[in-house]
Amino acid sequence: MDEFFAREKPDYVFLAAASVGGIHANNTYPADFIRENLTIQTNIIDASYRNGATKLLFLGSSCIYPRDAPQPISEDCLLAGPLEATNEAYAIAKIAGIKMCQAYRRQYGFDAISLMPTNLYGPGDNFHPENSHVLPALIQRFHKAKEAGEPKVILWGTGKPRREFLHADDLAAATVFLMERYNSERIVNVGAGRDITIRELGEIIKSLVGFEGAIEFDPSMPDGTPRKLLDIKRIEALGWRPRISLREGIASAYAWYLRNIAVQGVECHASSARRDSVSQRVGGSSRTLNQTP
Repeated sequence: MDEFFAREKPDYVFLAAASVGGIHANNTYPADFIRENLTIQTNIIDASYRNGATKLLFLGSSCIYPRDAPQPISEDCLLAGPLEATNEAYAIAKIAGIKMCQAYRRQYGFDAISLMPTNLYGPGDNFHPENSHVLPALIQRFHKAKEAGEPKVILWGTGKPRREFLHADDLAAATVFLMERYNSERIVNVGAGRDITIRELGEIIKSLVGFEGAIEFDPSMPDGTPRKLLDIKRIEALGWRPRISLREGIASAYAWYLRNIAVQGVECHASSARRDSVSQRVGGSSRTLNQTP
């Protein structure tokens, strides 16, 4: 990082890099999640400041909020209660990134802002059936079940937890919007403003993929946080709203999957759907960095 920043001297840093995954990955690799995320963000935030970057935007996660936070979750809920145990290591790393940005602003006057995105999906996502987030994992599982002619798809948990999903292109637009207009240490939620149950999500994906079998649930597996819906009043007050509907976004993500993974048989292990979209939206506005792990 020191060598890169000294050579490139980026003006605006979009820190989208992270080691991420769903419930299974968070439960299985907590040491990897906390070590890799702390290392990524610490090196990049510090190198940005020391090499004279004009501004840095840090992407956190809705996982930073307490498991039982009141819904929808406002930014003021940070550190107000215990975290969800299944993703605690990841959440603590992201909280440390927020606090580092705030500390560098207070001590050094470094213009670092922090956004808290909800669950993301879209082109370029990680579609691994075990280590990815729920939406891309379900796209992969329903597609493979359709191809194999299987009679059913079994999903983890009860199907009752509610989740909010934001298309990566909407997040990309929000990052540019706030990079241009926002200068405060107060964190900002970025979400869709509405959520659905995992059961409803499964039905949508089943329909778009064209799978004709049944959906069953395995209640012996963990549900994770019961509900995570972000309060997005703060960013709405600044003039931003998401534009891509969930059904439209899932259809585009599935189309990308068919073109790039299902046909070619290539595994996609992108750390997040947000990386490519951020790069496409900001590349050319100035010298930019979108570092990946």
